[in-house]
Amino acid sequence: MGTKKQAEVVREHGPIPGAKSVAGVTYDGESVWVATGERLQALDPVSGTPRRAIDITADAGTAFDGLHLYQLAGGVIQKIDPRTGALVGALPSPAGEDSAGLTWAEGSLWVASHRDRAILQVEPSTGKVLRRLESTRFVTGVTFADGELWHATWENDESELRRIARDSGEVLETLALPEGVLVSGLEHDGGELFFCGGGPSGKVRAVRRPREGR
Repeated sequence: MGTKKQAEVVREHGPIPGAKSVAGVTYDGESVWVATGERLQALDPVSGTPRRAIDITADAGTAFDGLHLYQLAGGVIQKIDPRTGALVGALPSPAGEDSAGLTWAEGSLWVASHRDRAILQVEPSTGKVLRRLESTRFVTGVTFADGELWHATWENDESELRRIARDSGEVLETLALPEGVLVSGLEHDGGELFFCGGGPSGKVRAVRRPREGR
């Protein structure tokens, strides 16, 4: 199971106004985008102040490829122009209604299959599954940090962040969230933090990414 540590929650935003729950979360370099059920809400990453919003069904994972947002809803991956909010494409998720977390990395979409306890690497134009990694817990979020694959878990009212081997799914490192803190979506900010969706709390939390020797 690799090394185990306690997660350090750096800051907490919310509850987000109008959000009954927080599902997916992604970061475009300027704003944190949060899936709140009936819309995608952009937040300031430091203050948590709401910015603009896109009215679109958003009940699971969220991703950003550098140009477009991707939003899971009802087992479909929606492709969105963040400038206009327009839906510019859609792709059935290979995980169907079990789809949870979503991220973009290395030219692929990566889908968390929640109760099936798996992560799927997906070809974004065809939906073909390129790789499947198994987990021992429900998977609720997935992200990459400098080539490292991380995923979030939420099971039996306990949540963890896990760094896993990209070829086998072996758990290399675990961050245990504090009691009562649940993770429904996961995104790396490109630096020192992970953004974590807070499920029914309606919150988003920033968790410090561990570094070797710290």
